[in-house]
Amino acid sequence: MAMEMRQELKLSQQLVMTPQLQQAIRLLQLSRMELADLVHEEMLENPILDDEMDLDQERSREKDEMGSDEQQLHQLEASGSTETTIEGSVQDGIAQTEVSGDANAVNEIDWENYLDNYSMAPAMPAFRGDGEEMPSLEATLTRPPSLHDHLAWQLKMTNLPLDQLEIGMTILGNIDADGYIKDPPISEIAADLGADPVLCEMVLEKIQTFDPIGVGARSLAECMLIQCVAAGQDDDLCVKMIRSHLGNLEKKNYAAIARDLKQPLEEIYEAAKVIMDFDPRPGRQYSTEDPHYVTPDVYIHKVGDKYFVVPNDDGLPKLKISGFYKNAMGNSAASKDYVQDKLRSAQWLIRSIQQRQRTIIKVAESILKFQREFFDKGIAHLKPLILRDVAEDIGMHESTVSRVTTSKYVHTPQGIFELKFFFNSGISRTNGDDLASQAVKSKIKELVDSEDVKRPHSDQKIVELLKKTGIDIARRTVAKYREQLGILSSSKRKQVF
Repeated sequence: MAMEMRQELKLSQQLVMTPQLQQAIRLLQLSRMELADLVHEEMLENPILDDEMDLDQERSREKDEMGSDEQQLHQLEASGSTETTIEGSVQDGIAQTEVSGDANAVNEIDWENYLDNYSMAPAMPAFRGDGEEMPSLEATLTRPPSLHDHLAWQLKMTNLPLDQLEIGMTILGNIDADGYIKDPPISEIAADLGADPVLCEMVLEKIQTFDPIGVGARSLAECMLIQCVAAGQDDDLCVKMIRSHLGNLEKKNYAAIARDLKQPLEEIYEAAKVIMDFDPRPGRQYSTEDPHYVTPDVYIHKVGDKYFVVPNDDGLPKLKISGFYKNAMGNSAASKDYVQDKLRSAQWLIRSIQQRQRTIIKVAESILKFQREFFDKGIAHLKPLILRDVAEDIGMHESTVSRVTTSKYVHTPQGIFELKFFFNSGISRTNGDDLASQAVKSKIKELVDSEDVKRPHSDQKIVELLKKTGIDIARRTVAKYREQLGILSSSKRKQVF
């Protein structure tokens, strides 16, 4: 087949995303903190960008310093400070002469007697000048000690030999956040270290006496037994219940325990009370997880009968184009191209951030329109809402609304919520409008909170109670919502004492 060259015209459509459009989409889905970090990086790379807030603070500081200097000058002029200064310098010279004249007397001081008297003087009280106590040493720590740090400190305080300290540190390295050592077993640790397994067991037993009590256990039963011994409750009944009936204790099936152990039900109750005070996860109290703080992107304020959506610009850099670089393009073609490129980049970034803020405001205003009853009356009046409803209302695509509602928060009279919170599936009602799933969850929680703890509501009972309010849902839906709320089943919520 012969090779040939020819020209052809082909008509096709392609979607090409410009770098500016990619940047706008990227900024839209960033959280508030991520946006601040990105702007900070851009300011380091692009000298054209200035933070107007920093410039205002610098001008204010310079103005304050100039005002302070002028005020001092006026005070000096008003008080005739020239004479005072001369007089003061004369007096200083006289005093200096007197001091130097007595310099020989320093050698005559009995320093041993002086230091003895000083050491016998009463200690100064550890108070601030204003009467407030100084903070404790623990309050000055940059972070609280972790479980491993706390256990390692206790291990180093023991009088164990160096080889056993090494075994102990290896064991501590295998203790998880809950305080358990599950993998690898002690025999493998001993083999890895080339140590005697019996010696490793002895070191583990030593660690099991550390605070928090129960740490270093290899199972829930062992953890409970360690705490039982430490509490002085190592009687036969508690030990038997822990070893043989942890499952019945979890289900609160005390009658089965009494039948098997052939003990009165009252004694089973008393022993169960003791066991329930033990911590099944002793390491949790040393959890180092930091609290999650959020800053709202928008505020919804109510003034009279009207709501107002206000953007939160606090903490975000107020970008502007640097006039110095804008006017300093110079005659060099290379420098001019560089400045123009950075200028375009800065302008696109500022426009993208402004567009992001406008889009968030539009979405918040649309949510306010759809969920007005929630803002007036609370979560029980939250309505079903999907992304398409808001997208059609503001004339944008669903994907845009999805990006806007991710990691964005709004401060409302009902509290602070992520924008995604307001989008819920609907639950049909036999009378009235549909309810959002979050509103149904709220009603389930109210029913559980108000129940009799000795006769808690089963899932079927909750279904029947909800039906009386016009909410008709299946039992499995109640079970799913209950689990999402972190509420235990009725058998585990039941309290018999």
